[in-house]
Amino acid sequence: MTEELIKRINELAKKSRNEGLGPHEKEEQERLRKEYIKMFRQGVENTMESVYIMDENGNKKKVEKKK
Repeated sequence: MTEELIKRINELAKKSRNEGLGPHEKEEQERLRKEYIKMFRQGVENTMESVYIMDENGNKKKVEKKK
């Protein structure tokens, strides 16, 4: 799904530069970009769940989300 999403985002970006987008295409572009950003953030969060930091004593500490 991600590959198709990126492909469509790139198609709309190219069309926007070359000939412009209609109102429906602009809405689609915005929706697809938001969806991509949401997926990207989820991927980063999933990665961060498995990241640990070692302190000076060699103890592992799980990375916590900022509040």
